[in-house]
Amino acid sequence: MSGRLTPGTRLPSTPQLAERHAAAGATVQRALSLLKDEGFVYGHPGKGVYVRDRAPVVVEAAAYLAPSPRGYAYRLLDVAECEPPADIARALELDEGGRAILRRRLLLSDGDPLELSWSYYPLEIAQGSPLTRRAKIPGGAPQALADLGFPQREFEDRISVRQPTTEEQEGLELPDDVPILRQFRVVYSDSRRPVEASILIKGGHLHELRYRQPIAETP
Repeated sequence: MSGRLTPGTRLPSTPQLAERHAAAGATVQRALSLLKDEGFVYGHPGKGVYVRDRAPVVVEAAAYLAPSPRGYAYRLLDVAECEPPADIARALELDEGGRAILRRRLLLSDGDPLELSWSYYPLEIAQGSPLTRRAKIPGGAPQALADLGFPQREFEDRISVRQPTTEEQEGLELPDDVPILRQFRVVYSDSRRPVEASILIKGGHLHELRYRQPIAETP
């Protein structure tokens, strides 16, 4: 993780590591197995264990990561009308018992699971629109919202770290004991009206989040 061992470097043998760290051979094998599961090293049969060239995935903290020819793609998992969780309802400023449209998706990178997302849209906005259909939307949800007269103007993220639920661990194929990054995102339209609230879940061992904000010139 520090970069001290560069990609392609061959690790010392199990006996050498056991001697260096005064550990049992089984302990060393367990550690190497965990490193393989987490994607830091790989084994080459008959030759040894090597450092993998796998830099963290840098995610631009924009309102959406659009599918691109670089290997990113969304898989739509579910679309449903629901009564959203309390924190989502508050973020969307829904009245008690207010309903929303949920779109649940999986983001893939070169076929590997990268992010699970649960995106909620107020029913009064989304009803009868492409947001309610079990199909991908040309231009994504931002285009659908813009077509409804609610263009996205700004968003706000809250970031936290915790251990994954079973659903999250299985959906993202996470190794044991790897925490997740949880983004709670609220997207606003004109007059700062909330039009979307999303929960975005990413494996903490694979991601960096990048935020960029232009600095206004001093008059």
